[in-house]
Amino acid sequence: MTSESNGNARDRNRRTALVLGATGGVGGETAAGLLRHGWQVKALARDSAKAAANRSVPAGIEWLQGDALDRDSVMAAARGAALIVHAVNPAGYRNWGGLVLPMIDNNIAAARASGARILLPGTVYNYGPDAFPVLREDSPQHPATRKGAIRVELERRLKEASREDVRTIVLRAGDFFGPRPGNNWFSQALVKPGRPVRSITYPGAPGVGHAWAYLPDVAETFALLAERESSLEAFDTYHFEGHWDPDGTAMTTAIAQALGRPGLKVKRLSWGLLRLIAPFNETVRELLEMKPLWREPVRLDNRKLLATLGNEPRTPLPEAVLVSLRGIGAV
Repeated sequence: MTSESNGNARDRNRRTALVLGATGGVGGETAAGLLRHGWQVKALARDSAKAAANRSVPAGIEWLQGDALDRDSVMAAARGAALIVHAVNPAGYRNWGGLVLPMIDNNIAAARASGARILLPGTVYNYGPDAFPVLREDSPQHPATRKGAIRVELERRLKEASREDVRTIVLRAGDFFGPRPGNNWFSQALVKPGRPVRSITYPGAPGVGHAWAYLPDVAETFALLAERESSLEAFDTYHFEGHWDPDGTAMTTAIAQALGRPGLKVKRLSWGLLRLIAPFNETVRELLEMKPLWREPVRLDNRKLLATLGNEPRTPLPEAVLVSLRGIGAV
């Protein structure tokens, strides 16, 4: 497909988005954000009927049967789309390293055929200690973990594809939290979904700052960038500052206050226990890789995002925490 035909396809289909991973926290919130901004949203699911009946996903999505690992179904779903949101991960992080890159390759092929712009929720995993403590979009990417190396390769493939008119927006952020349970530290470690909070388990070292990203704010940022996508670079990256917790107590205090229990006990995560479990649990092995990001402060510089949008969407932390706790059934 030529650049001219790609441009024509974008003009015809400017308001349709395909979301991969819409049943998850990141994908679900991004779908909701795009719907709020008037986009038609399609989503791919292995069991589309079950996904459509799921009350935790946004209403108004057109569900299509398919698998993100099946290139033909991704390409078929992407027909008529101007955006492809890549928010999909293997369930429970099983074989994450073996499946993530084939999935992005399928998205690249679908974007090339449809003329769509890919939106990728990024992370700080791409970076290593030489880039800490403040990360800019152009900071060196020398990750110290296997997961980080895969993230670097994922973005490298997208950047390479941008030379062939496959356009991408990467929005990197800190640890996600929000009203939809997902694979994140908030609902897997600090509190547990679907049960009353009797204590908070905090993974970080005392006094070490940490970056948090409220998913509805991330979704709103994606929607605002999508409105400007024609003016952006073919491969454009942005950093989302989110909620910066300067010493590790802002988040735990906000949780306790949202529950009306200011004296709620805060326990330290037992990383040693996780090491014992890790040989038998792939999700725990993935979590262990992230331990260095809880041992030193890592903050995102959002000046480029502010220059583009004028401001960064940011729900006050107490409100964001309360909505998140209610959403995951912890209140």
